[in-house]
Amino acid sequence: MGDVIQFKRPKTTERHKGNTLCRSGFHKWEVSSEKQFDVKQGKLITVYQCKRCLKTKIKAL
Repeated sequence: MGDVIQFKRPKTTERHKGNTLCRSGFHKWEVSSEKQFDVKQGKLITVYQCKRCLKTKIKAL
């Protein structure tokens, strides 16, 4: 038997789930603890990453 193919198109709410909030500026920021030191500036930094769209922002301490 072959694989079962889904014929139903996904709803627009399923396709754009969470993206509309990020496009409006309402990100869901989480602290990413991978990088904590900026070599170029020589300072400690905090890296935030959005849970939905994976955009990052950096805040120097």
